[in-house]
Amino acid sequence: MSLLALGLNHKTASLEIRERVAFAPDTLQQALNSLKQVQGVREAAIVSTCNRTELYCCLNGDSSQAVINWFHQYHNIDAEQITSYLFQHQDREAIRHLLRVSSGLDSLVLGEPQILGQIKTAYQNASQFGSLNQQLNKLFQHAFSVAKQVRTDTAIGSSPVSVAFAAVSLAKQIFGDLKPLSALMIGAGETIELAVRHLHANNIGHITIANRTVERARTLADEFDGANAISLNDIPNVLPQADILISSTASPLPILGKGAVEHALKVRKHRPMFMVDIAVPRDIESQVSELDDVYLYTVDDLEEVIEENLQSRREAAAQAEEIIEVHVERFMAWLRSLDSVDTIKAYRQQAQHIQQDVLEQAQKRLAQGRPANEVLDYLAHTLTNKLLHTPSKQLREAGQNGQRELIIAARELFNLNGLNR
Repeated sequence: MSLLALGLNHKTASLEIRERVAFAPDTLQQALNSLKQVQGVREAAIVSTCNRTELYCCLNGDSSQAVINWFHQYHNIDAEQITSYLFQHQDREAIRHLLRVSSGLDSLVLGEPQILGQIKTAYQNASQFGSLNQQLNKLFQHAFSVAKQVRTDTAIGSSPVSVAFAAVSLAKQIFGDLKPLSALMIGAGETIELAVRHLHANNIGHITIANRTVERARTLADEFDGANAISLNDIPNVLPQADILISSTASPLPILGKGAVEHALKVRKHRPMFMVDIAVPRDIESQVSELDDVYLYTVDDLEEVIEENLQSRREAAAQAEEIIEVHVERFMAWLRSLDSVDTIKAYRQQAQHIQQDVLEQAQKRLAQGRPANEVLDYLAHTLTNKLLHTPSKQLREAGQNGQRELIIAARELFNLNGLNR
């Protein structure tokens, strides 16, 4: 048996290619059932996200080409159109790949935690649809455990590396507790949405979302208790209440000028305001930074913070790689042990058959009235001879054929090395 990881990701293929081979959630069960029908495939799981599509399979022998052929056929793509984008890892490398992916080491944003949830979803789907068995089940559980250890033992996820996360982290550094504060978010795009989620997760007191299209702002605000939506024209009315302001729009001209901020500071009696202008071109006039009691950061300032944090994550990633190498070897050792488990099981079955045969003969002798001592002697002598017959024969032949390694292994196996030869 062998393990296979096959697929493509943001490193090997463009978004256009990744979209062509994605598995929609409502087709996943059918895809797994189809993949399990491929000759040589014993177990299968499919990971499909915006950044990666990966198949994990347990195979009989080397059936990887059959899986590749299935991948082409399932997505109705000619081999020459997709093969150059595919990677495939087998056995040790397949194990290492899943552990690295689960730990965030193979992600577009190094150390991001979302991928672990996506891997868990893939595992749950494969388990629910009956495409997992002993080996892949064990491998995924192992990956979850390793990812948790990487998070616990390294700083891989402790430093913010997204603009939205960096903005909220800076706010926490300046204000500490965010509970008594109010935030004004200008815009309703992805970055603002992420920032709102980070603020909400840090228990911000109140959130107002301002957008050119109020309906879009309201759609986002409705996801968070107590948040409200306003138009851009209403910003001057709520600006004095804003302790934190984060802006990210596509406006070609500044939305917030120095005069409006000066007025807000007077109403606030010069309580400090923290502002982050993520937009390019800027949403907030640069002269606002000249005002006392305003902490104004631009996207360039945040990128410096992010680069510092990325370096911290890279150092943590080196530690994570060491942890993963240890656990790759542990899983390989478990895989190797499966061979011995099968051998032990077969040997025990053989011994039990011998035991049953000898026991039946002994019971017949007792039924014939033979003395119990005689029957016990027969039982012990015959059982010993039958159990030792095959190993003794094989060892004699090994000696005659000069197979010294087998004799040495037998002495180790039967714990005979301490006895005189």
